[in-house]
Amino acid sequence: MSVGTSGAPGAQAGEHAAHACDPNDLPDGLVVADEQGRVICYNTAAERITRIPAAEALGQRLEKALPLEDLEGRRWWQLTDPYGGLAIRTRQPERNLLLPGGREVLVSARYVRGGPTGPVERVVVCLRDTEARRRTERSHAELIATVAHELRSPLTSVKGFTATLLAKWERFTDDQKRLMLETVDADADRVTRLIAELLDISRIDSGRLEVRRQPVDIGAAVGRHIQAYVAAGQTADRFLLRVEQPLPQLWADPDKIDQVLSNLLENAVRHGEGTVTIDVTPAASPREGEDTGTSVTVSDEGPGIPEESMNRVFTRFWRGSKRGGTGLGLYIVKGIVEAHGGAITVGRAPGGGAEFRFTLPVAAPAYLT
Repeated sequence: MSVGTSGAPGAQAGEHAAHACDPNDLPDGLVVADEQGRVICYNTAAERITRIPAAEALGQRLEKALPLEDLEGRRWWQLTDPYGGLAIRTRQPERNLLLPGGREVLVSARYVRGGPTGPVERVVVCLRDTEARRRTERSHAELIATVAHELRSPLTSVKGFTATLLAKWERFTDDQKRLMLETVDADADRVTRLIAELLDISRIDSGRLEVRRQPVDIGAAVGRHIQAYVAAGQTADRFLLRVEQPLPQLWADPDKIDQVLSNLLENAVRHGEGTVTIDVTPAASPREGEDTGTSVTVSDEGPGIPEESMNRVFTRFWRGSKRGGTGLGLYIVKGIVEAHGGAITVGRAPGGGAEFRFTLPVAAPAYLT
């Protein structure tokens, strides 16, 4: 159903606007009433959410076409009085309302006026199914449960060792004390990492993840991570680093790129098998001779990621196995890459294992500041 129909007020203007933007393409319900309070637009999503056919709603008074009540049983349009209320009011914030039969729906409204205090010419209503809110609430509940579980184990360990040391300090040898304190130190690091992950998630979800760009040698950055793994006991031949030169100059946040590399390499080492291969190459360009960015591919020779899990890899709480981790790392990796204007994908490596590939675009310093 396009904006307006023949016989409905404002039909010609609505149909003209529909050529530019079809309201049926919108994921949320859209209801528009004209200056007389009659519905001139009722999109497909509104039909689905309200279960009221557009043919019944178009041309009707808004309060009749969309009979909403608040949770106390008051009629919403009488309560808010969009056409006769305060002349400076331009909107109603989203809130939970009830349709006939008691079904919940999230509703917000915008009042389009002829001037700062002019009469209302349009009332634009946005409808959202409460299932979206329930999914958000479930996600928040899962996050709280995961955080509580991940914090409880290290904090229990810290509390246990410190209480034991304080109560029985003289009974332990220096080596025993050192072992306990090293365990406390490692658990404190674990808590710190979890808190950092939660802060990153908060910034990603709110669009406030800051990217402090400067020139980054991505090949050298990968090399440092490999050296750290070798120093920690991994064999040097476990890793194969291939850097294709010349690379375009990369302007990125070095700390956050280190975070991305650390997570991808840790996944390959922990969950993969065989050689971990890292390829750093210029990103392909549709036009020959022009670099669009830098691509980094991390692959292993392990069992790989099951096909049915591919579309969930970058969601919260996804774990490739049950061997530790919060399941938040790849979600954060995707957020960091996208904050740089890049993209990340997952697939199957030529050797059969998992293959992660992220691309960061070329950008000039003046653009990045």
